Amino acid sequence: MPLVHFTAFVITSLIVFLAILGVALRGRTDRPKPVAVAAVAFVVVVIGMVFAKWGATHGLPWPLYYGLPAAMTVFLPPLYFRMHGREAVEYLVMASLSAPAIHATFSLLLGWNEYMPFIHVPSLKSLGLLP
Repeated sequence: MPLVHFTAFVITSLIVFLAILGVALRGRTDRPKPVAVAAVAFVVVVIGMVFAKWGATHGLPWPLYYGLPAAMTVFLPPLYFRMHGREAVEYLVMASLSAPAIHATFSLLLGWNEYMPFIHVPSLKSLGLLP
């Protein structure tokens, strides 16, 4: 994966993740501190994606290089922010849908299929729908 692609995926994922946290935690009167949100986002998204890329490149088994970041995504924010039922459900649904949505968007529009390489999404160009 070219560095430009990886960087674009990380930045997009970070923005989407921050938006997901904002939506899930929107009803709180005592909002989490921005530095806490940024720290959790950095660990989940940036460290998670770097670990996944490193693990895939260095031959770790996919359940490890994919599973550990997925587990961090599922467990760290709800536990750290002590999400209540509705918050946790909203967060988990949005977090579960975000990676496939990012993958589909980049694959369809740019033909970049490496975000989730085990799910093939053809580009609009390859389908003859874009020049």
